[in-house]
Amino acid sequence: MGWVLRLGLEFRATLDEDLTPAPFTILGWSVPAIEDVVRHLGEQSVAFERFPGMEQDELGIWSTPGGERVAWFKDPDGNLLSPTQV
Repeated sequence: MGWVLRLGLEFRATLDEDLTPAPFTILGWSVPAIEDVVRHLGEQSVAFERFPGMEQDELGIWSTPGGERVAWFKDPDGNLLSPTQV
C-alpha cells in the first residue's frame, strides 16, 4: 500500500511497517512556486513541520541565507520530505 502525490509529476512511496524514520530530510525536490505547493498540500490535509530556531513564515516556509525557500512535511512512515524553490 502506498500513496501518490501529484504536483505536475508523480511521486509514489511505499509504506514499510518495520522502517525507522530518518531524523533528517530523506527526499527533497525543486518546485517553481513553493507557496502554491504548500497551499495545495495543505488542502489535502498535509501538515508542514515547524522547527525551533528557524524563522518560518505563516505557511511553514523557511528562507535560506542564499535565497532558497524550503518547507518540510512527513511521509506516512514519518520521514521528512522537502520541496524547495530555488
